Amino acid sequence: MRSLQRRVIVGGLVWALLTTVIGGFALVSVFDQIADRRFNEALREQHTQILVAFATVEDPARIEEVAVAPAYQRVYSGRYWQISNMEGGMFTSPSLFDFELDVASGRSGLWTTPGPQSLVRGYSEEVTLENGSVWTVSVAASLDALASERAEMQRFVALAFGLIGAIGVACAALLTGVLVAPLRKLRDDVARRWDTGKSLNTEDYPTEVAPLVDDINELIARNRSILDKGRRQAADLAHALKTPSAALRNELVSFSRTNDKTGQMFEALDRIDAQITRSLARMRASSAADAVDVHSDVARSIARLERLFRASPQADGKNFDTSAVETSVAIDQQDLEEMLGNLLDNAFKWARSSVSLSAVVEGHSLILSVEDDGPGIPEKMRATVLEEGKRLDTSVPGTGIGLSIVSDLSQAYGGELNLDKSNTLNGLKCVLVLPIAQLKLDRTDAQSA
Repeated sequence: MRSLQRRVIVGGLVWALLTTVIGGFALVSVFDQIADRRFNEALREQHTQILVAFATVEDPARIEEVAVAPAYQRVYSGRYWQISNMEGGMFTSPSLFDFELDVASGRSGLWTTPGPQSLVRGYSEEVTLENGSVWTVSVAASLDALASERAEMQRFVALAFGLIGAIGVACAALLTGVLVAPLRKLRDDVARRWDTGKSLNTEDYPTEVAPLVDDINELIARNRSILDKGRRQAADLAHALKTPSAALRNELVSFSRTNDKTGQMFEALDRIDAQITRSLARMRASSAADAVDVHSDVARSIARLERLFRASPQADGKNFDTSAVETSVAIDQQDLEEMLGNLLDNAFKWARSSVSLSAVVEGHSLILSVEDDGPGIPEKMRATVLEEGKRLDTSVPGTGIGLSIVSDLSQAYGGELNLDKSNTLNGLKCVLVLPIAQLKLDRTDAQSA
């Protein structure tokens, strides 16, 4: 299952990355052009200053007297001027020291050439003095300064766009959380209100979600109707089958008064009743297990069964120890008590003096253990008892199908029944493993908190 919130966050990351890369390249390109234009404009301004100085002194040898900017005085500073003519006259700024720029006389405009330490970009123009001599006046600046300015701009752009991208992703995640919140609320309300039978109120949700709420209301109503109808049909079927079975048993009792060979008939009828009970239990459990949020209070059921069995004739003279735990299982209350009732009934039938019932929570499961000090069940026969409901001893009244019913019911709810030997009472130990209720909702509530 894919998360909508995760989709939006991943999409936001991809979009932010794409926007950052494209926007960054575009902005860096613009900044490069601006930096390049500013660099060239600065060259022209420096060239104008040198021209003014040259026009003032009218002697290239004296231009150092007026062009006294510190950058022109420091050797290899990155700012240079050079004046030359066709006759080989050459005058340079002190910053060039013993280096001459490769600028042909008569050259005009911008140019790039190797400098003392790195490439330089320069600007040249021809100047004709009053004495008729023609000079080429050039200024140059190291391109290292331009590269440094470009690098600084790129760092600024990367930082700015990275911050914008991070803010965009955070805002997308926050906005997604706000948009998905009604869906989370809807999920929780559907699960919680299944048992209450209440309809979801469309006014509690945004307009866009309202049609979905209406559909869910209809679906819940239909499912509840189907489950109720299934339970009623199971009850009707039980009544329809048990009534003729009871009539047949009465006739058999009357017949047994004159014929003592009815034992096998009674046993066959008991097997029929047991199979009917087992099949109806399966049907009921299958319908209840499909409920969205069915659950039962374990401590309440144990307390109720404890009172019932302590008052029953089976418990006379027998010690009955119980321990409960405050939790709920994802099982219908009637089915939970039927499972525990069958286990306790079996334990009291075979116990000599002691029966115990304990409940503990392990992970996402409830472990219910019913133990007795009876003869137990041989290990090789345990699987047969659970699968077929076979009676191993007919000296005690019963159908022998109680444990198999418990196994069927537990499996319908995603649990299981295991048979083992009791280490404390040395009899049979029935371990019923059932799923804890509300796990999904508890995790959702914890995340919301």
